[in-house]
Amino acid sequence: MLLRLLPALLLMFLAGCATTGGGDAEPVTPVPEEVAEAIPSSTATIDEHLYEPRIEPEPSQSAAAHVHANVWERLVHSFDLPECSDHEQAVKWAQWYSGHPDYMRRIFKRAQPWIYHITNEIEQRELPGELALLPIVESAYDPFAYSRGRALGAWQFISSTGKHYGLNQNWWYDGRRDVWASTDAALNYLDTMAVMFDGDWLLALAGYNSGENRVARQVRKNKAAGKPADFWNLKLPRETRAYVPKLLGLTCLFKYPEQYDFQLPDTPDQAVIAAVDIGQQADLVLVAQMAEVPIDVLFTLNPGYNRWATSPDGPYRVVLPLDAAELFESKMESLDASMLMRWDQVVVQNGDTLSAISARHQVPVSVLRSSNNLNGDMIRAGQKLRLPRDDQLMVDPLYAQAAMELQNLQSGLIAADQITHRVRQGESLSVIARRYRVSVRDLQRWNNISDPRRLRAGATITVFHQPAEQRPATSGSVKYVVQRGDSLWSIARKYNVRVNDLKSWNDLGSNSMIRPGQSIKIEL
Repeated sequence: MLLRLLPALLLMFLAGCATTGGGDAEPVTPVPEEVAEAIPSSTATIDEHLYEPRIEPEPSQSAAAHVHANVWERLVHSFDLPECSDHEQAVKWAQWYSGHPDYMRRIFKRAQPWIYHITNEIEQRELPGELALLPIVESAYDPFAYSRGRALGAWQFISSTGKHYGLNQNWWYDGRRDVWASTDAALNYLDTMAVMFDGDWLLALAGYNSGENRVARQVRKNKAAGKPADFWNLKLPRETRAYVPKLLGLTCLFKYPEQYDFQLPDTPDQAVIAAVDIGQQADLVLVAQMAEVPIDVLFTLNPGYNRWATSPDGPYRVVLPLDAAELFESKMESLDASMLMRWDQVVVQNGDTLSAISARHQVPVSVLRSSNNLNGDMIRAGQKLRLPRDDQLMVDPLYAQAAMELQNLQSGLIAADQITHRVRQGESLSVIARRYRVSVRDLQRWNNISDPRRLRAGATITVFHQPAEQRPATSGSVKYVVQRGDSLWSIARKYNVRVNDLKSWNDLGSNSMIRPGQSIKIEL
């Protein structure tokens, strides 16, 4: 298969700002004309890649009755939601989408690697074909999209719902960004809600946006009052009331493209990617080298991985262009899979503790435990511990170059960390918000604080990390005052720089520790 690289920078747009399975999501304006200016949804720099599909033989006359050269046309054939044109709001959204062709083209390029797989999954489960359009509403098919409601990925899962549907989230991996895994989770979730709402897909979609329990409460309330309990008559958040018409507007666009002067994307109904299950943890750079694909292609197709390797707890799956997957599998037949991992090693010194080693190497204690099969924190002098590899020990220049590129690509990924902050004397929500670079409104929403004036010293509040910020375009340096709980790793992530650079700029040795109040120089 011919691989064609398009070096243009991928512009990512957040269409839905939805919070899958969450509570009160940030409302959006339901009138299309007022939301015409899209906002960026990712801090990661991703190159667009198009894969020319293989030329398959023409199907025989005995093949299935419905054969489509275009996967989007095939999808329309399985549409099953209520008629979109019956609702004025849906028609407005169809007009809005058709009136923004450049925006739609970017979405279709992002969707191209995944749409055949998603369509297959939908058909196998006998679900409405419109569900394949849901990531357009949710994230504009951006696996790196992050909403203010803390939803992440193409299907916009919040952390708790993602975990409930099997999406692991740890130091190595976040399944919400993994399009392959999150598609399975999203379709399972939607199917479950369709059963819950007796086959009413509009209620299921409303539940996907604002939470099934909220929708179920409104259904019960309307029934008890003798009112209609369909989607159009429920009292739901403004975002949810606009959410379903957005999807119906897309169905109008795809069912009746001529009416909206719209042309369906020309995406052949053929697979262009394949998932290879390696069976154990593997170094992504080594996988890319064996599969003979550029590291940015591997990163684009495997957005769930936060680090240089797959997670030790799985999944061990790597998505590759079709021919690259076949090449990789053929090479794996003559190779022990354990050769696909590279580790560093550290010898425990007198006085070392697991937490000290963790701080020194910017590796979580939990990762040290899992990497070395430790049940607790007890270690002894002379013991050898495995560490996630350090680029200083890489001797292969091609490997080192690819590893550095992967690290740079991953440096902008979303932190899913949750922090518990104990309020100090004199602290206000605005002070705490500035420290963590979040909004006061988010702090109030996360902690159900209606009156900020009632915040008391000693209380604990929850803070969710926001996406790492892009490095400023301006040059120069800043002074950062170390806060309690800071580490070189957390500071490097905050400013999108490397830990080794922080050490170099501040003359810090490998064993140097930082302390609250210390001033750190950061070159921008």
